Amino acid sequence: MPIEKIEIETFLKLSKDFPVLDVRSPGEFAHAHLPAACSVPLFTDDQRKIIGTAYKKQSRKIAVEIGINYFSERMKSVQKETVKIVEEWRNHHPADPSKKIDHSTLLVHCWRGGMRSETVAWLLNLYGYDVYVLKGGYKVFRRWALKQLEKEYQFHILGGYTGSGKTEVLKEMMKEGQPVIDLEGLANHRGSSFGSLGQNAQPSQEMFDNLLALELFKYQKVFGPQAEEEDSNSASQSIIWLEDESRHIGSVGFAPAFWEQMRNSPVYFIDVPFEERLNFIVSTYGEFDKEKLVTCILNIQKRLGGLDTKNALQFLEEGNVKDCFGILIRYYDKLYGNGLIKRENSTSVLNKIPCVSVDSNNAKLLLSVL
Repeated sequence: MPIEKIEIETFLKLSKDFPVLDVRSPGEFAHAHLPAACSVPLFTDDQRKIIGTAYKKQSRKIAVEIGINYFSERMKSVQKETVKIVEEWRNHHPADPSKKIDHSTLLVHCWRGGMRSETVAWLLNLYGYDVYVLKGGYKVFRRWALKQLEKEYQFHILGGYTGSGKTEVLKEMMKEGQPVIDLEGLANHRGSSFGSLGQNAQPSQEMFDNLLALELFKYQKVFGPQAEEEDSNSASQSIIWLEDESRHIGSVGFAPAFWEQMRNSPVYFIDVPFEERLNFIVSTYGEFDKEKLVTCILNIQKRLGGLDTKNALQFLEEGNVKDCFGILIRYYDKLYGNGLIKRENSTSVLNKIPCVSVDSNNAKLLLSVL
């Protein structure tokens, strides 16, 4: 089968059924990539830099010659890495007769859909693989991802003071078949000064955008270029549940249009008693290393105030974790309450649901109210 170049949404659709090879340099991949992609770099970071410099300062011909020399050394290892990736893919994606999946099919992309992806596609095609190349490369995917963040969606926002168990409620709602996007899960951060505890490193802003765009796209009713032609602004009529967040979750933030939609969407506020929330927070964060907790408190000391910071640290030093977190929850309650008030039409978009305790079953209560 000849190598075929395909559009972004066709590429994304096929990426559910076939391995994706990102042949950009390791540094490009580490910064941000398609979540489904595996890194099979054609050149190292240094080699890519040398080729780029030759292209700018000397000529395209010299740059190509340098690239060919690097490629000749890389050919066998590219094929071996691809075989390993395909084997791992087969182990995690058993052949589905109903889909007639051919495990000899590969998807390949580079930065612009040019020489790197075409070269690797040619090589793998020689080895018997059917190869699809992303037209326009990662650059086109990036433009597509940013466009998803500008579309109009119907959001329902799950609100609640700190320690209300909002993440647990959303997970339960997901089990109930509700469209849910776990923003904190995508960001690897739980939102507060303590949000990084127990989490993996956060993605880059670009990678967070990519992850969020694909989550939004997952819930769009119409798949394919025809959806873009019919309505380039409105993405879907499905209601998507999100947790109420600040403009930033740790080091990553929301695109302006997406954030504006969140702020103007109806908020369903699960109202859990203070003591219940305090117990939940103590059970969630109380076992972390004391020094890490001290660092988290010091990170907000200017906003927390001198006296509350001093008392919180003193309680923590004495092993009185509950009273320490009591101070912190009161601070976050005030902060969150101010954020609710600052919403436009806050009284009309806010819906309070009284809850007895922190419980994933609050999801069922919320859905019954709706």
